[in-house]
Amino acid sequence: MAEASLIFLSLTLLFCHSSASSSGNPILLSSSAHEELRKNGFPIGLLPTNVLDYTLNRTSGDFSVNLGDFCKITLPPDNYLASYSKKITGKIVEGRIAEIDGIRVRAFFKWWSITGIRSSGENLVFEVGMVTAKYPSKNFDESPPCEGQSSSS
Repeated sequence: MAEASLIFLSLTLLFCHSSASSSGNPILLSSSAHEELRKNGFPIGLLPTNVLDYTLNRTSGDFSVNLGDFCKITLPPDNYLASYSKKITGKIVEGRIAEIDGIRVRAFFKWWSITGIRSSGENLVFEVGMVTAKYPSKNFDESPPCEGQSSSS
């Protein structure tokens, strides 16, 4: 259960970054990645508050989110530790974030990479390889601040 919560939160954060652009040029830099998350049906709490900038290729769905530094966050509701790299990348399409790189969650004394996030009704489904974990979207209504800097991601 703890592993699933960590995975879910990390994926949710990544999805928020990837949804940063919804119109305009194929590659877009938006002022609010969190606003773009909402536009795509995701809660803003998938991303930390310290997003510096992001890009999104609207044609391919490829995205990149720049946090400026490593970031650690405690994820609700099970208080799992999530680690974000300086740069998070992936591919976003309607209701799904795939090929995520840069978000990990600590569960069962090990770090697990979140590889995808899906929106499923009132829930978010986090993917860690072949394993999935489902959490209520409402657990991610608020964007968390980074708790400190990490020397590794």
